Amino acid sequence: MKTSILDRWGIKPEELSEIIESNPSLRGLLMGYVAEYKFQKLYLQDKRIENIFKPDSHDRTEKGDWVITYKGVEISIQVKSLQTNTIEKSQGQYSAKFQCDASDRRKVTLPNGQSLETTCLLVGEFDLLAVNLYGFREKWKFAFAKNRDLPRSRYKKYTSEQPQFLIATNIAIALPLQPPFEAEPFRLLDAIVECKKSR
Repeated sequence: MKTSILDRWGIKPEELSEIIESNPSLRGLLMGYVAEYKFQKLYLQDKRIENIFKPDSHDRTEKGDWVITYKGVEISIQVKSLQTNTIEKSQGQYSAKFQCDASDRRKVTLPNGQSLETTCLLVGEFDLLAVNLYGFREKWKFAFAKNRDLPRSRYKKYTSEQPQFLIATNIAIALPLQPPFEAEPFRLLDAIVECKKSR
């Protein structure tokens, strides 16, 4: 059995906690990777899911944190986390925002043939969004939405036609969940499969 990374680095759990808490950018980075790991453990162990694949995070052509096969159809899943500084609680209800964009600016070609440089993810660039809700109640729960149901960009410098192809980079979410978000992924996965098979 391998020794833990804490033993190899010679630091104590409380020291690691102190390092993470005092470096918000590190905390956000770690939360992203932990969320991907927790998502896999909670949802990708289901017997209906096959061929689980994690694309290289540096591969700009593959916009998904996980790629799976579900009912014979390949589906890409993007995992995002709440922005801690946006979380609000009022009368038992929670609200926050999460960032839903590419890691960097890149040139994309829209379905209408136009090209532009953007950090926006494209409509149809991945299939299912999983939002890590740990920041609400410190429990590993996720909310799910189909890519095509997510709000579009409102950036004023885009033409009137371009936003229909571009997902908003900052999206609001609340608990209790409201459309397009749902607490379980499988009804949405079924809908994605049906849509892909009908093309």
